[in-house]
Amino acid sequence: MTAAERDIFDTALEITDATERKAMLDRACADQPQLRERIEALLAAHGQAQKFFSDCAAAVAGSVKELTPGNETGGANAEDLIGSRIGPFKLLQKIGEGGCGVVFMAEQESPVRRRVALKIIKLGMDTKNVVARFEAERQALALMDHPNIARVLDAGATQNGRPFFVMELVSGVRLTEFCDTNRLSTRQRLELFIQVCHAIQHAHQKGIIHRDIKPSNILVTQLDGEPAPKVIDFGIAKALEDKLTDKTLFTLHGLFIGTPAYMSPEQAQLSSMDVDTRSDIYSLGVLLYEMLTGKTPFNQDELLAAGWDEMLRTLRDREPLKPSTKIDSLSPAEQTATAQQRHMEVPRLRSELRGDLDWIVMKALEKDRRRRYETVSELALDVQHYLGCEPVSARPPSRIYRVQKLVRRNQMAFVASALVVLALVASTVISSWLFLREREARRRAIEAEQQQSSLLKETLRLQETALVEQKFIKAEEAFESGEREEADTLLGELKSYKVGSDHAALFRDLGDWHVANGRWPQALEYFAKLFEIDEAEQIGASLDDQRYFVLLVDQGKLADYDRCRRQLVKRESGTDDPAAAQRVLNYCQLTPAEAGWLPVLDEFGALAQNTLEAGTVKMSAVNAENYCYSLALLAYRKNNYEQAAAWCTRALTYHQGVQSRDVNVRLVLAMSREKLGDAEYASAEVAACRKLIEDAITAGFEKAKGRQNLWFYWLAARIHLHEAEALIKDSQK
Repeated sequence: MTAAERDIFDTALEITDATERKAMLDRACADQPQLRERIEALLAAHGQAQKFFSDCAAAVAGSVKELTPGNETGGANAEDLIGSRIGPFKLLQKIGEGGCGVVFMAEQESPVRRRVALKIIKLGMDTKNVVARFEAERQALALMDHPNIARVLDAGATQNGRPFFVMELVSGVRLTEFCDTNRLSTRQRLELFIQVCHAIQHAHQKGIIHRDIKPSNILVTQLDGEPAPKVIDFGIAKALEDKLTDKTLFTLHGLFIGTPAYMSPEQAQLSSMDVDTRSDIYSLGVLLYEMLTGKTPFNQDELLAAGWDEMLRTLRDREPLKPSTKIDSLSPAEQTATAQQRHMEVPRLRSELRGDLDWIVMKALEKDRRRRYETVSELALDVQHYLGCEPVSARPPSRIYRVQKLVRRNQMAFVASALVVLALVASTVISSWLFLREREARRRAIEAEQQQSSLLKETLRLQETALVEQKFIKAEEAFESGEREEADTLLGELKSYKVGSDHAALFRDLGDWHVANGRWPQALEYFAKLFEIDEAEQIGASLDDQRYFVLLVDQGKLADYDRCRRQLVKRESGTDDPAAAQRVLNYCQLTPAEAGWLPVLDEFGALAQNTLEAGTVKMSAVNAENYCYSLALLAYRKNNYEQAAAWCTRALTYHQGVQSRDVNVRLVLAMSREKLGDAEYASAEVAACRKLIEDAITAGFEKAKGRQNLWFYWLAARIHLHEAEALIKDSQK
């Protein structure tokens, strides 16, 4: 059975209503009659097996019946309880079953009439450990009150001592199925994921770890017409601090709890290592991975088929592929299906995952839990920053960390390689000495010398590469320890070497450091490297590009700026990402351009305006102001001054206080009003903006705090200020 068939079979198995099951199979097996036939055959076989085992259990149990309050009948099987009562609850049908508990849909008649989910322990499973775990789930849920966690309504025990609890009935489908069936975009999936994070963070604040986060434990229902995920099944939750009951279950040495594909490395240690909230963060990383790529990092069937020891080794030591790389590993048909479920083409999906989303997911999936996010809130905040086109805290691991992991994973390979090299050198020396005694020996010796020369050149090249990598590692260590000057000196020696995105963070940090110390030319060199990385790896418009562009204009490198903005427009041409379009408009209009080039910006302007007016993308007031500012600048560059003034006026309705973006908007508005003949307003506004800009730059940007007051936003404002002052001066002649 394939993974896809297993998912469909498991989902259908959870649906007891025949009509609902048929509707689900119609959706999942559309245009695939052979797949439908196989799934129905499996379901039929499962039903026969269940009947067989039920008959056996009934034969063994004989006339054993359970006594429940208000009802003296009840069978050994879950189905025998249907129609019976437990207190004020009448059991209507079985809707789920786990290792030790059974979940029924029940109807409460008093004091209120409603349908609920009632979970009760199975007969024959009431060992001390199982009862302790069941009571832990009951009390864990009772501690929590969150809209995205199923609420506990009641709890108790039957006359025979079988504990049960009652919770709200969640009518929904599991998270991944909801996303794929409704073909949600990446943004919509991330918005649902953030809600799940908030629920898990609430549980952590109550001292509860879920320990079994997976799609089937997160059901999506409708709340006020909007999809709302609900986290269920805290059946193997663990108390962080106080005991949940006097019979709290302590996991014995060697006890394996959880679902392998979603299990953290520390859960697979089977040692005395304590499991804390970072284990849930790992499982959330797996969930996010599956929501983005349609696959888990490690296939569940392959893990189980590999055997116990190999499965644990994989979970502990094997590094998963990045989400963007995972897409490349799929078959062409799987790639197409995955992209279509997200309303995009395969190249666009790969590009969307590369970069920030790769970093966020891989930080959550770090094998060393000390390198993961400290809290679920930090993970959710990074996802929110990505959606808001803001910098994320996740970054690729440092060089020294990757080298250490490489050596640990391949110790035998490193030793074997060293022995092979030594053997080759010894063989070459001995052979050369023997062959030199004869003419043939001389000829072979010459060949050996040639080979040795090639090996020497290759060795020197590898040594040089190793030295370069060592310098990068030393530079990173120096920067992290606060030795900025030493890091700058080391990195300055490496500017001539080709670098990739792995080194981008260090170049960016040192560039910002030079800016903070007023060394603009040195900062410009670092950001030029970052732009080269963006171009080489096609990362897309980023805040690194804006750093470079504003410095080029500020330092008078106008020819270089014109060349770079043309490269950026070419790179992003045809994009359907409104945030990228908005950034292109910002970066490429810092200075005027010839009229013949301006029309290439129209496609970006149309995408930004449609996004703003349609309201299809949720955005903060700050982002809305950014979109209006970009459209105002485009209108001004095309001599549509009334339209530019209108966009500026709208932008300032989102005003959040004195910040760099406000100053940029005010200067574009002043230039537009000057062009429309209102010289008095323009002069007063330009003078006020000059004071704000001078204060920010004089203070070394110490007062310019916040994501909307970064130094390069103020530098863009200073560029607009010079243009506005020149315009006013010309009009006064």
